[in-house]
Amino acid sequence: MVNPKLKDELNDQLCEAVLKLETVEECYQFFEDICTISELKAMSQRLEVARMLRDHHTYDDIVSRTGASTATISRVKRCLNYGADGYSLVFDRL
Repeated sequence: MVNPKLKDELNDQLCEAVLKLETVEECYQFFEDICTISELKAMSQRLEVARMLRDHHTYDDIVSRTGASTATISRVKRCLNYGADGYSLVFDRL
Protein backbone atom coordinates (compact mmCIF):
# COMPACT_ATOMS: atom_id res chain seq x y z
CA MET A 1 0.00 0.00 0.00
CA VAL A 2 1.30 3.43 -0.93
CA ASN A 3 1.85 5.90 1.88
CA PRO A 4 -0.82 8.59 1.37
CA LYS A 5 1.72 11.25 2.40
CA LEU A 6 3.75 10.35 -0.71
CA LYS A 7 0.93 9.91 -3.19
CA ASP A 8 0.51 12.99 -5.35
CA GLU A 9 0.62 14.07 -8.97
CA LEU A 10 4.33 14.92 -8.99
CA ASN A 11 5.39 11.60 -7.45
CA ASP A 12 3.09 9.80 -9.89
CA GLN A 13 4.91 11.60 -12.71
CA LEU A 14 8.30 10.56 -11.32
CA CYS A 15 7.22 6.93 -11.01
CA GLU A 16 5.79 6.94 -14.55
CA ALA A 17 9.08 8.40 -15.83
CA VAL A 18 11.11 5.65 -14.15
CA LEU A 19 8.83 3.02 -15.65
CA LYS A 20 9.60 4.38 -19.13
CA LEU A 21 13.33 3.67 -18.79
CA GLU A 22 14.33 0.60 -20.79
CA THR A 23 18.05 0.03 -20.23
CA VAL A 24 20.67 0.48 -17.54
CA GLU A 25 22.27 3.16 -19.71
CA GLU A 26 18.97 5.07 -19.84
CA CYS A 27 18.71 4.79 -16.06
CA TYR A 28 22.19 6.26 -15.68
CA GLN A 29 21.27 9.14 -17.98
CA PHE A 30 18.03 9.90 -16.16
CA PHE A 31 19.37 9.56 -12.62
CA GLU A 32 22.47 11.62 -13.45
CA ASP A 33 20.16 14.45 -14.51
CA ILE A 34 17.60 14.17 -11.72
CA CYS A 35 19.86 13.35 -8.73
CA THR A 36 23.09 14.64 -7.36
CA ILE A 37 25.91 12.13 -7.31
CA SER A 38 25.56 11.95 -3.52
CA GLU A 39 21.83 11.23 -3.76
CA LEU A 40 22.35 8.46 -6.29
CA LYS A 41 25.17 6.91 -4.27
CA ALA A 42 23.00 7.05 -1.12
CA MET A 43 20.15 5.21 -2.87
CA SER A 44 22.55 2.60 -4.25
CA GLN A 45 24.07 2.17 -0.81
CA ARG A 46 20.66 1.66 0.81
CA LEU A 47 19.76 -0.98 -1.78
CA GLU A 48 22.99 -2.87 -1.06
CA VAL A 49 22.40 -2.55 2.70
CA ALA A 50 18.93 -4.03 2.21
CA ARG A 51 20.33 -6.89 0.14
CA MET A 52 22.95 -7.64 2.76
CA LEU A 53 20.43 -7.50 5.61
CA ARG A 54 18.16 -9.85 3.69
CA ASP A 55 21.14 -12.20 3.31
CA HIS A 56 21.70 -12.04 7.09
CA HIS A 57 25.01 -10.15 7.08
CA THR A 58 26.06 -8.53 10.34
CA TYR A 59 26.09 -4.78 10.84
CA ASP A 60 29.91 -4.91 10.95
CA ASP A 61 30.03 -6.66 7.57
CA ILE A 62 27.61 -4.14 6.09
CA VAL A 63 29.53 -1.14 7.45
CA SER A 64 32.78 -2.59 6.13
CA ARG A 65 31.42 -3.32 2.64
CA THR A 66 29.19 -0.29 2.09
CA GLY A 67 30.48 2.42 4.42
CA ALA A 68 26.90 2.95 5.59
CA SER A 69 26.37 4.28 9.09
CA THR A 70 24.66 2.10 11.66
CA ALA A 71 21.81 4.63 11.61
CA THR A 72 21.34 4.04 7.87
CA ILE A 73 21.48 0.28 8.38
CA SER A 74 18.87 0.52 11.16
CA ARG A 75 16.59 2.65 8.98
CA VAL A 76 16.83 0.20 6.09
CA LYS A 77 16.20 -2.71 8.46
CA ARG A 78 13.09 -0.94 9.75
CA CYS A 79 11.89 -0.55 6.15
CA LEU A 80 12.52 -4.23 5.46
CA ASN A 81 10.56 -5.23 8.55
CA TYR A 82 7.77 -2.65 8.64
CA GLY A 83 7.86 -0.79 5.31
CA ALA A 84 5.86 -1.00 2.12
CA ASP A 85 7.71 -4.13 0.88
CA GLY A 86 9.34 -2.19 -1.95
CA TYR A 87 12.74 -3.75 -1.34
CA SER A 88 11.26 -7.26 -1.39
CA LEU A 89 9.37 -6.51 -4.58
CA VAL A 90 12.55 -5.42 -6.33
CA PHE A 91 14.71 -8.24 -4.97
CA ASP A 92 12.15 -10.83 -6.05
CA ARG A 93 12.36 -9.45 -9.61
CA LEU A 94 16.13 -9.06 -9.88
